[in-house]
Amino acid sequence: MTKIALVTGTSTGIGLATSLHLARHGYHVYAGMRNLAKADALREAAASLPLEIVEMDVTVQASTDAAFAITRQAGPIDVLVNNAGIGAATPLELTPEDEHRAVFETNYFGAIRCIQAVLPEMRERGAGTIVNVTSMEGLMAMPNQIPYSASKWALECAGEALAHEVYRFGVRVVNIEPGVIMTQIFKNSASATRYDRESPYQPIMRRNGKMFSAGFKAGAQPEIVAETILEAIETPGYKLRWPVGEDAQGMYHGRRAIADEDWVSMGGDLSDEDYNGRYLKYFGIQL
Repeated sequence: MTKIALVTGTSTGIGLATSLHLARHGYHVYAGMRNLAKADALREAAASLPLEIVEMDVTVQASTDAAFAITRQAGPIDVLVNNAGIGAATPLELTPEDEHRAVFETNYFGAIRCIQAVLPEMRERGAGTIVNVTSMEGLMAMPNQIPYSASKWALECAGEALAHEVYRFGVRVVNIEPGVIMTQIFKNSASATRYDRESPYQPIMRRNGKMFSAGFKAGAQPEIVAETILEAIETPGYKLRWPVGEDAQGMYHGRRAIADEDWVSMGGDLSDEDYNGRYLKYFGIQL
């Protein structure tokens, strides 16, 4: 029988690419998105594929319930991909509390809401996969993006603990950790226009931007994340964490190889030459 997958946050980027990739590899895909006015790109790309677009705002219980009610008409969900997410890129002092909460409502609580919707059926059937799209920032605390990074750490934690809880039931939980991918997540964030050249945090904000610029030069596309998600779902050998991209691999291994104090001290008054040299040495990333 055709397996059923539900993917959240599918209007652009990783969610769109993942929906198409799963549909092309034998899954009947329900592509959830908050704003159906943005569905044209996916609808056009998915012509003739087994893919249905459903309205789904993961921050609203009624919207989430309605989306799952539609999918259940076709049968139980075999794969849940928690991809819906929003970004935030300013220092903590400059980030309003309501913005911090909004990031968690989508990136963490939205995923938890979806997991709780599918888990009873998966447990009872003794089968199913839950995919959490976190970030390399779920592995390494990133200055200038504390709400985003903290939400991804929280989802990483939930995924790891849940994997332990449901292993005995035959349910697979995986965390996908992309590096810098060519998407619009931070461009569309509420903090995108808050860069201030006079801010005392300006050096940190600028250097965080350089890290993303280095990633954009590499040009990693959402499709590589989609390919990794399919591999994580179908590989016979289970693995919890799946960093995606050379920068994610570099930061994943590099951060674990240095002392916490070495990482924290990079927030000091370093010259660009010194800072860039340490980034290259620790993480293999040329800023």
